[in-house]
Amino acid sequence: MKSNFQFSNLCGTVYRQGNIVFTPDGNSILSPVGNRVSVFDLVNNKSYTFPFENRKNIARIALSPNSTILISVDDDGRALLVNYKRATVLHHFNFKKPVTDIQFSPDGKYIAVTHGSHIQLWRTPGHLIREFAPFTLHREYTGHFDDVVSITWSADSRFFLTTSKDMTARLFTVDPVEGYRPKTFAGHRDTVLGAFFSADHKEIYTVSRDGAAFTWRAKPSESADSDEESEDESVEPVASGSHQVASLGLDNSIVNTRWGVAERHYFMQPDTKVVCATFHPATSMLVVGFSSGVFGLWEMPNFSNVHTLSISQEKISSVAINPTGEWLAFGATKLGQLLVWEWQSESYVLKQQGHYFDMNTLSYSSDGQHLATGGDDGKVKVWNTTSGFCFVTFSEHSASVSAVEFAKQGQVLFTASLDGTVRAFDLIRYRNFRTFTSPSPVQFSSLAVDPSGEVVCAGSLDTFEIFMWSVQTGKLLEVLTGHTGPISGLAFSPTGNRLASTSWDRTVRVWEVFGRSKNVEPYQLNSDVLTLAFRPDGKELAASTLDGSISFWDVDLGKQTGLIQGRKDISGGRKHDDRITADNSSSGKSFNSLAYTADGSCVLAGGNSKYVIIYDVKDGVMVKKFQISHNLSLDGTQEFLDSRNMTEAGPLSLVDTAGDESDLEDRIDRTLPGVGRGDLSKRRTRQEARTKAVRFSPTGRSWAAASTEGLLVYSLDESLVFDPFDLDMDITPQSIVATLAEREYLRALVMSFRLNELHLLRRVYEAVPPSDVRLLARQLPVVYVQAMLRFIAGHVEKSPHVEFHLLWISAILTAHGRFLKDRSAEHAAVFRALHKGVSDFQQNIAKTCDENTFALLYLIGQANSNAKAQQAAEDETEMEIEA
Repeated sequence: MKSNFQFSNLCGTVYRQGNIVFTPDGNSILSPVGNRVSVFDLVNNKSYTFPFENRKNIARIALSPNSTILISVDDDGRALLVNYKRATVLHHFNFKKPVTDIQFSPDGKYIAVTHGSHIQLWRTPGHLIREFAPFTLHREYTGHFDDVVSITWSADSRFFLTTSKDMTARLFTVDPVEGYRPKTFAGHRDTVLGAFFSADHKEIYTVSRDGAAFTWRAKPSESADSDEESEDESVEPVASGSHQVASLGLDNSIVNTRWGVAERHYFMQPDTKVVCATFHPATSMLVVGFSSGVFGLWEMPNFSNVHTLSISQEKISSVAINPTGEWLAFGATKLGQLLVWEWQSESYVLKQQGHYFDMNTLSYSSDGQHLATGGDDGKVKVWNTTSGFCFVTFSEHSASVSAVEFAKQGQVLFTASLDGTVRAFDLIRYRNFRTFTSPSPVQFSSLAVDPSGEVVCAGSLDTFEIFMWSVQTGKLLEVLTGHTGPISGLAFSPTGNRLASTSWDRTVRVWEVFGRSKNVEPYQLNSDVLTLAFRPDGKELAASTLDGSISFWDVDLGKQTGLIQGRKDISGGRKHDDRITADNSSSGKSFNSLAYTADGSCVLAGGNSKYVIIYDVKDGVMVKKFQISHNLSLDGTQEFLDSRNMTEAGPLSLVDTAGDESDLEDRIDRTLPGVGRGDLSKRRTRQEARTKAVRFSPTGRSWAAASTEGLLVYSLDESLVFDPFDLDMDITPQSIVATLAEREYLRALVMSFRLNELHLLRRVYEAVPPSDVRLLARQLPVVYVQAMLRFIAGHVEKSPHVEFHLLWISAILTAHGRFLKDRSAEHAAVFRALHKGVSDFQQNIAKTCDENTFALLYLIGQANSNAKAQQAAEDETEMEIEA
C-alpha cells in the first residue's frame, strides 16, 4: 500500500480569527483557519487549504496586488512569506511584536505593518530587483501614543492613513516632504477602527468604535472654526516651494490641505459597538460590522443607509469588499462563520459555518463523494469531498452527536446522539424521515448499520445494552444484553452476518444476529476496549484498548492473530501544565479510532495525541506517522517546554495578560446579587491537539481525521514519490518521447507506466488519437489494467476531456471486463474512485442542462423553424423553375 499521503484540505473549519481578504480578481476569498490559510473559489465552487503552517494561530494576512506574494502573520508577530501561485514558503520573518494590521501598497512596492504604536514600512521582497535580505526596512513612523489599529493606503501609494487606540488618525507620506508634518485627525471619543480616502482624495472618513463616522474635508483658507482644529493643524506649515508641488503632481492637494471635520454621523445602533469597517472608494460604500451580528451599508458622503441586516448571532469580526464592490465578505469568530453577501440582489453567494464545538465522529459515503461529521453542538454536517463545502446541516439532535454512519446503499445517513435518539436522514430531500428511540431513555454512544441498510443498531452508555431497529418500520426488533460496561464501539461485518461490539468491560463480543442460534463469541482482552473495525473482507477484526495496544482477531476461528503495542508510537507532546516530560507522558495515550485501508493490508489509528499512525497488519510495524498539527496555540504540540515561560502563577501561556484586548474587553462581569466581586472563573483555556475519529475513503486515495483543528483530509500525491514499475535501463524520459513521436502509442504507454512519471504518463495518454483507443485497450497487457484505471480515476476530475476519459473507461471495461470481475475485491478501490469521478461529471452536466432547459428548447425550436423555412424556400424555388 502506498503511504505517501499529503495534507490536501481542511474542511470542517472555514474561519477562526483574523482578517479575510479577496483576491484582486474578486473570484476567491482567503480566510485564516487556525494556523493555516484556506482559499474559497466562489466562481468554480471549490475550496482548498495551503499546506504550510504558521507557528501559532494567524492574526493577519495580506495578498499583493498582483497575487504573487502572500504574507501571513501569527499572534506573536512571526510571518511567513509565501509564493501564492505555488503555495511555497519563501522566507520566515519575525516582526517581534503582535501585528494588528498589514497592508500592501496599491503599486505593490511597499508593505505597511503596525508595530505597537509605530508603523513600519518594508520594501516588498523580490520586486524587480533581487536582494539577499527579503525584508528591507524603508522607514519607521511614529506619532501615535497607543497601539495602531489599522492602515489604509491612498490610490497612488504615496500616502497612508493610520488609526490608533489613542482615538486619533494620522496621515503620513511614504517619502519625506519638506515642511510637511503628519496630520492628526482628532475628535473621536473611542478607538478609531478605520480611516479611508474617498475616490478623489478630497475627503477622508473615520469610523470609531462607539459608532461615530466623521467626514473630513479641506477647510476654507480663512476658517474661523478654531474649536474644530486639531492641535497639529493650527501650527503645521504648508509645503513650500513650487518644486515640491510639482514633484507631487496631483497629490499636492493632500499635502497642502488643512483638514477639518465637515460632518459628524452616528450609526444609531443601541447597546452595541462597531467591531470592523471597510470602504470601497469606487462606489463610495462604507460597510460596518457590529458586535451584535448586524452589518450596515452606507453610501458616502451623504451617509444614506442602503440596508442593515443581521447575519449572525455573534459579533462580526472581519469584513471585506471585492474589487468591483458587489460582494461583501464577513467572518464571525465565535461561531466560525464565513459569509459572502451580494448586496444588490440581497442574496448569499457563500454561507459556511463549522462546528461550534469539537467534531466527535465522521463517516464516508460508499462512493467517497460525501463526508458526514457530528459534533458536540448537536449538529450533523455533510461535506462534499471534491469542493470542500458543507451543503446541508441537520440540527434535530438536542445533545452531542456521538456517531454517524452512511447506509451502504441509497442516500441515507444515520446518526446517534446522547439525547437518546437515533435518526435517519434522507440526503435527497434533506429531511429526518425516521427517529428511533429506546423503551427507556438512554444515551447512545455507538452506531452500526448493516450492509443492506435495513437494520440499525446502537449501543448505550447507561444500560450497557445494544438496541436493534428495523429501518422500514421503525420498530425495536431486539435488545442484546451481556456487556457489563458502557458500549464503546459497534460494527457490522461487511458480509452482514455478524455484529461486533466493544465495551469498557474488557471484552469484544461477536453476535450472530441473523442466525437461528444467536451465538455470542466473547473475546477477552487485558484492558478497556475503546473501538473496533472490520477488515473489508469481513474475516478479521481489529480492536483498540486503553493501554495503547491494537489486537487483531480471526473472526471465523475466534483466535487472536496479532498484537501491536502502540503506546510508545502515539506518545509525544507535552501540555503546558504537565509536570512530566513528553517521553514519560504516554500513560494516558491510546487509540480511540481505527480504520482499515481499502485493501485491508494496513490499519489507520488515531487518538488523544497529535499523531495519526498507519500500521502494517501482517508485520505489525509502523508504516508512517502523521503529525496533524504544529500549531503552538494548541496544547500537546511541543516536545519540550521553555522554563523561562514558567512563573509563580503557573505557565505564562495560561496567565491572562491580554488586558483589554479582543473579547476580554467585551466581557461583562456576570455577578450575582450581593456579590462584591466580578466573574472570577478561569477564562484562559487551551485546546489539545488530538483526533476523535479517523476514516479511510472507500476509493483508497485519501483519509480524513476529525481533529481539534477541524476535518483534515490527506490524499495521495503521486508526483512526490518516484515509484517505478518493472524498470529497465532502456526506459528513460527521452526514449518515451521518441517512441511517442514514432506514433507507437501502446509501447510508449507501457514504458511510461514502467517509469511511472506522472507528467510523462499524462503526455502519452492525451496524445493517443480517439480512434485508436479501443484497439489500444484490447492490446493493453493485463498487468497494466489496474494502473491505467487508477491513473484515469485520479486524472478525470482535473481534466476537461470528458468524452476522451469515458471512451477509455468504456474500452477497458469492455476488453478486460471478465478479468476485472473475477478480481472485483482486489480492484474495488479503483472502481469506487472511477465511480466518484464519473458521478461528479454527471452531476455537473445534469445541473447545467437543468438550468438551461428552456434555452436548449428555444435553440432546438429555432433550428427546426429555420430548417422548415429553408425547405419551404427550396420548394418554392423548384415550383418557380418548373413553371
